[in-house]
Amino acid sequence: MLISELEVKEVCDKAKELFLKEDNISVVHTPVTVILSFFCEEQICGDIHGQFYDLKKLFEVGHDCPETNYLFLGDFVDRGYFSLETVLYVILLKLRYPDRIHIIRGNHESRQITQVYGFYEECLRKYQSSVVWGYLTDLFDYIPIGALIGNSILCLHGGLSPLISSLSQVLLFTSIHPKISSLNRFQEVPHEGAMCDLLWSDPEERPGWEGWNESPRGAGCLFGMDQVLKVMERRGGEG
Repeated sequence: MLISELEVKEVCDKAKELFLKEDNISVVHTPVTVILSFFCEEQICGDIHGQFYDLKKLFEVGHDCPETNYLFLGDFVDRGYFSLETVLYVILLKLRYPDRIHIIRGNHESRQITQVYGFYEECLRKYQSSVVWGYLTDLFDYIPIGALIGNSILCLHGGLSPLISSLSQVLLFTSIHPKISSLNRFQEVPHEGAMCDLLWSDPEERPGWEGWNESPRGAGCLFGMDQVLKVMERRGGEG
């Protein structure tokens, strides 16, 4: 049974307060379980897409919090039948274990995308109104857009951007200190620009391909391994 609309609002308000304390790039200490596609030594969790019972199985195999430190790479909603249960469960875990559950935003944590791929309709079906959808999509604007594991592994839902030459451009922005960086995450995912790229871009998998190219998905871009190496070199220079 789902919680009431009022309880959803209370959860979202508390989660906003928590996310306001986190930078654009959330710092995650090792060891951490990062769920990407299922299990590796450091399990990275990404693209749950409303598969609530797969999420429960994941915790069964990887062990519950606070025993295990988890990083989720976004896309909690859409496509699956249990997006509400999935996103609320993860948010509640974040509130209960803020230093053991880490969350970054995916391209589906968006008002526009959720109206196309199922989350909006699920909210209407289960709550008979769009109020809960509004609470949760407002919360999505507060979620960090990346994570840095052990000061060495950069995790993004999407990929790199030609508009960002240094991690310092996105690392420190908070709503409390808006002049630290030009990248404001507290908004709907833009159709273009640096924030869009970080949530939508993909690595170019063709051998030997370098530089930047347009993405066939219509948002973000494709980037070659040479661009990854450049970011790594700049990161080393920043210390």
